[in-house]
Order: sequence, then structure tokens, then C-alpha cells
Amino acid sequence: MYTKQEISKQKQAFWTAFGRYMKPVLSADGEAISWMNYKTGNKHISFKMDADSRQARIAIVVRDPDGGGYFDRLLQMKDIFYETLGELDWTWERDSADEQGRVVSVIQKKMMGVNVLKNEDWPAIISFLKPRIIALDSFWSMVRYQFSNL
Repeated sequence: MYTKQEISKQKQAFWTAFGRYMKPVLSADGEAISWMNYKTGNKHISFKMDADSRQARIAIVVRDPDGGGYFDRLLQMKDIFYETLGELDWTWERDSADEQGRVVSVIQKKMMGVNVLKNEDWPAIISFLKPRIIALDSFWSMVRYQFSNL
């Protein structure tokens, strides 16, 4: 068993290593980018990466102030999404309202059976996250202007 401090330290070490690994990778627009704190430029849409003792996950989190317009727009772009990411097995979930009354939806992909607390799993986690965050950036580079009028 790990203590909370050990878990926190190991996760921090992983994300630091991942950040260093991704640092030389430029965005789809050819700019330096903070992959760990990816900024979509839209306060309602964020990209999230996570890893714990059971899985790694990458997601687009949509907090819709108007009950679903942002998620609906992404649904309309599903073909572009799949073409850009080259994978059809992402999960699209429209969830319930959060505490501010916004509809929270998630588009995500998980890798089960990896443990961020085990250094030997880090290459698999990085190999899972890296191409997907780069592909999400490429997708976002193409479609972000579709969300400026919502």
C-alpha cells in the first residue's frame, strides 16, 4: 500500500516526466505548447489527461452553460474527430447538470490495466497519451473557430 504522500509524489514524478517528454513537440499550429495544461481558448471545453492505479484516461470535458450546445456542436463534428484521431472507440457521454446548472459531457478514451505508481507502466501510459493529445490538438486546431459564436 502507498501513503497519500507517496501516491502524490509518484504521480507528480510521472507528470513531470511526461511534460519533459512532450516539451519538444509543437502544436498543430507550429507553436510551443503546455501539453499538461492544454488551453483550448474556450472556457467551456477542456482537454484532460489522468492516470491512476487502474487506468489512464484522456478526455474532452464540456461544461455547457446552455444545456448542450457545445456538446451538440462536437457531435456534428464526429466524423472529423474520428478521421483526425484515427480511432472509433472513444466514448461520448452526455451527463447531468453540475452544481452551476451546466450540462457536463465527456468524450473520452481509457486504457485499463496500467498503474501510474509503477514506473514500468510509464512507457505504456505515455504511448497511450502522447498520440492522442497530439491528435486532439490537431482536431481542435481545425474546429475551434466553430465554437466562437456559441
